[in-house]
Amino acid sequence: MLLVSSTEDVATLHVQNPEKLAYVTQTTLSVDETKEIIAALKARFPAIAGPDTRDICYATQNRQNAVRTIAPEVEVMLVVGATNSSNSNRLRDLAEELGATAYLIAGADALKQEWFSDAHSIGLTAGASAPEILVQQVVEQLRHWFPGLEVLSGGGIPENVKFKLPPEITGEQRVG
Repeated sequence: MLLVSSTEDVATLHVQNPEKLAYVTQTTLSVDETKEIIAALKARFPAIAGPDTRDICYATQNRQNAVRTIAPEVEVMLVVGATNSSNSNRLRDLAEELGATAYLIAGADALKQEWFSDAHSIGLTAGASAPEILVQQVVEQLRHWFPGLEVLSGGGIPENVKFKLPPEITGEQRVG
């Protein structure tokens, strides 16, 4: 197994049998983050096999797209998520790349009021697995500190994907 993190990594790959090669992607990476690497793999190894791109986490893609829209418009960007969450860290990094001062926080308790002393606008997003209640608690803390805070929603795509539980959990018979 070889770890490939960039198109540069693809160029230096040494494999024993390029005709029997497959790749998998981290499901919390966005489509944007993986498509260049996958294209480079396919160009260098035409016989390579890979998963259906529908396996890539669209919640991550949606959030990154929203950060691309929001971060250039705000001074401070908050990302609710765990410090060991790759998609949450990527959201923070992306916001910083786009010019916002960004903080990755586990929840409202991690907020520091001094972060907002010069801010006129604040962006807020969350990693793909962050519970909505944590986001709401951050909003409530900001409203407490800044009475009259206007909360605008936007920049993202509503997510309503539902995953079917496996038969081992539901007790249904597997067909096929």
